[in-house]
Amino acid sequence: MDSFQIVAILVSLAAVFSFINHRFLKLHPTVGIMLLALLASVAWLTVQSIWPPAVRLTERFHIDLSEALFHWMLGGLLFAGAMRVNLSELQNQRLAVTFLSVGGTLISTFIVAGISYALCRLTRLDASFGQCALFGAIISPTDPVAVMGFLKTIHAPTEIEALIGGESLFNDGIGVVLFTVLARLGGMHAIHWIDVPGEFCTQTLGGAGIGLAAGVIVYQMLRRVDNYQVEVLLTLALAMGGYTLADAVGVSGPIAAVVAGIIIGNHGRTFAVSNATRKHLDDFWELVDETLNAVLFLLIGLVVLQMKLQRWEPVMQLIAVMIVLSARWWSVWICSATVSLFQHPTDRIPHLVPILTWGGLRGGLAVAMALSLPHGPQHDRLVEVVFGVVVFSVLVQGSTLPTLFKLWIRQPDDAEV
Repeated sequence: MDSFQIVAILVSLAAVFSFINHRFLKLHPTVGIMLLALLASVAWLTVQSIWPPAVRLTERFHIDLSEALFHWMLGGLLFAGAMRVNLSELQNQRLAVTFLSVGGTLISTFIVAGISYALCRLTRLDASFGQCALFGAIISPTDPVAVMGFLKTIHAPTEIEALIGGESLFNDGIGVVLFTVLARLGGMHAIHWIDVPGEFCTQTLGGAGIGLAAGVIVYQMLRRVDNYQVEVLLTLALAMGGYTLADAVGVSGPIAAVVAGIIIGNHGRTFAVSNATRKHLDDFWELVDETLNAVLFLLIGLVVLQMKLQRWEPVMQLIAVMIVLSARWWSVWICSATVSLFQHPTDRIPHLVPILTWGGLRGGLAVAMALSLPHGPQHDRLVEVVFGVVVFSVLVQGSTLPTLFKLWIRQPDDAEV
């Protein structure tokens, strides 16, 4: 199949699954589409077992999720999510967002790496600490695509939305940078740790610089035109072109997209466009966001078709879920305790640690990063474990998050940690 046929099939499946979910299941779109895609994948695998020609059809319908996400979807998804972030509220939460997105991601990465490495040594699995660190970098960042989608439906207070959304957007970029650095310097083998800090800073600051420069340029262009078709096209060029430029230069495209989206979503929408253009702009990016979200979580469900499941993998996936949740809890607790040293205690959000721990969803980005690694003895195992964590995150954490969120928010007098 050529690229157009594959895209047509994906969009058609996403539309049909969206209809079924909206009409019958009535789950959150992310949960419903992914669940239906998983069920469809399992059904198709059953068909393959009794009808061999179906295997050849599956081979023809091969999709590189990492290629699709990193090169086709991620820039638009991050830009659309960043446009919804309230900059003034984000500035109020800047200390917490910085600690959580940078410090929290790093702490969680190395907690996951340490526990995973110890378990591998205990069970005599062949895995280096560098490979465990890659797993930590893949699974530690929360996915803004999943998180921002749920935030829209639970009507979170602005300060909580800014904190959770800002953290997910920035630690997504930080996580991609950390993963890229570890993969580039060590691959699936030993890592030269002395080179990590410099490469990390180059990727992060370089991406932020390109996003800031491109965002300011497009902002000035928006001020000089009053035509919504041109203005929407300029923002589309910024999302795609800024991400591509940063990637070509060798710095972080995700961070560039986030910074550019925050500039346009706050200053651009407020000071550079008319009310009519603002509505067109919001409608366009909401449509882009919803469409790409539907296709992305459909792809996650279809990843099962590319996996070689083993009998013992569910046990490893369950252990990985517990490790990831524990690491997330500790990283959030450490960061929130550090932030409280610089802020008055009344500024802290009630039940911050459980909210951020259970609300730290993982999504397609983690699966895409795992799939992008070179094939080797540990590749399939890593993909399957990451996939198990993502499925639990979206289906279990995502479906229970609204109820638990309301429970925690309604009890502001309880202890936070």
